[in-house]
Amino acid sequence: MPLVRVRQHVNPLSDKYQQPVTPPNWEKIYADLTQPLHLDIGCGKGYFVQDMAQQQPDWNFLGLEIRQPLVEYANSRREELGLTNLHYLFCNVNTSLHLLLSSLPPNTLKGVTIQFPDPWFKKRHQKRRMVQPEVVEELAKNLVSGGLVLLQSDIEAVAIEMRDRFLEHPAFTPQNDEWLPTNPLPVMTEREQSTLSRGEPVYRVLFQRQ
Repeated sequence: MPLVRVRQHVNPLSDKYQQPVTPPNWEKIYADLTQPLHLDIGCGKGYFVQDMAQQQPDWNFLGLEIRQPLVEYANSRREELGLTNLHYLFCNVNTSLHLLLSSLPPNTLKGVTIQFPDPWFKKRHQKRRMVQPEVVEELAKNLVSGGLVLLQSDIEAVAIEMRDRFLEHPAFTPQNDEWLPTNPLPVMTEREQSTLSRGEPVYRVLFQRQ
């Protein structure tokens, strides 16, 4: 299906996005539900997790995105490619993460990426940012010991805020003292590629669940 024109930003606090999503039947989603799961929060068009799923068939991948047309577009591509270790869900992470993660088989969530989330520059809008303490808490509850969280942004203030939210939680330990100079994953997002092609910095930090 073709991708229709989509708004770049949506307000996650609006009434439209306050209804928690109903978790799907995961056994009908993934061919092997016992495989480790990588969660990409704010997946956009979903090319990052699509490439990861193709490169790592022994993992399952789940992309969450608040813009429904992007999710529909990504799932249509997944069906065309016949990938049985990949799925995309339309949801507001701040209202649906608990239900989604608690519905998954225990001890399967082993990797999380939050990459280039909407910055919401104006101070009065910063409560709309994705990485809130409640999101960090849900990840702490559900990520396996030793599981990894990669945070990335091309806006230093946003990266600092995300980093500090995870630093405030005792379950997470940073794996680098300074910003990571390179991406530890084998795939880059489109935003990361375009940022680096302009010679601009990407601010990255990797956390491990204790």
